[in-house]
Amino acid sequence: MVATRAPEDAYTAEPFLPGRGGLTALRRAAVDCRGCPLHRDATQTVFGAGNKDARVMLVGEQPGDQEDRQGKPFVGPAGKLLDRALTEAGIDPSEAYVTNAVKHFKFTRAEPRKRRIHKAPTLREMTACGPWLAAELAVVEPELIVVLGATAGKALLGSSFRVTRVRGTVLEEEIHGRAERLVPTVHPSAVLRADDREAAYRGLVSDLDVAARALS
Repeated sequence: MVATRAPEDAYTAEPFLPGRGGLTALRRAAVDCRGCPLHRDATQTVFGAGNKDARVMLVGEQPGDQEDRQGKPFVGPAGKLLDRALTEAGIDPSEAYVTNAVKHFKFTRAEPRKRRIHKAPTLREMTACGPWLAAELAVVEPELIVVLGATAGKALLGSSFRVTRVRGTVLEEEIHGRAERLVPTVHPSAVLRADDREAAYRGLVSDLDVAARALS
């Protein structure tokens, strides 16, 4: 008897994408994604959210603990800090579209029933989830992408990406077959972990100022 290969072993979300439809169709289809093994431990798929006609799309790494529980992106402490920084930079959070490079929460636990600790996704897992991000970009067609952190940068721009080299600058690159403008910055969770949180926050706002000017 030949063993049947599980769909997640192929490491691609492509078979789960709908043949047609907008963000609602994509979001509905993503619920059943088995494109990589991360779905096994996560509570649910966390798809992107926000204005379908947004001029700016913000791309993070992956859902966190609160996002995984609530099923929405950027609803935890990092998301609240991001909203504050966007507002200070002159970008209305309600007018943006927010999503993650990976749609399932990857975590580890020191002991059963202990707090779930974020674990960075692998390049293979990011690549598997790439078709969802490509589909979001194709529907929203943002004028600008704000890249939040190193993992999101690697998912969009390749494994050689280093956020410290290019943060706060406007890049022009081809992403999933589309010419895009991007402004990389740190992930807001990095601000929360920083020794000097105020300085890290000011740096984030400064980078978002660059994004706001690029949209003006």
